[in-house]
Amino acid sequence: MINGCEQAKGLLAEAAHCEVASIPDDVRIGQFAPWDSLAHLRLVLGIEQRIGRTLDADEAIRIESLKDIAALLG
Repeated sequence: MINGCEQAKGLLAEAAHCEVASIPDDVRIGQFAPWDSLAHLRLVLGIEQRIGRTLDADEAIRIESLKDIAALLG
């Protein structure tokens, strides 16, 4: 079974159009060039698809790290 961090990396890699291996474990938005505003929007959409509900604006803007992504994935 894939753990939350691996799932989070997979979603981020897909959203940012990069390789999973290129994503550091301590990645944060604003410190990883591929994670730009458009990638963030794609990430939010990917999370929503995965969890089956729409994130509210506060949830979407609080996503800043893999830990935040993994927490939303449950």
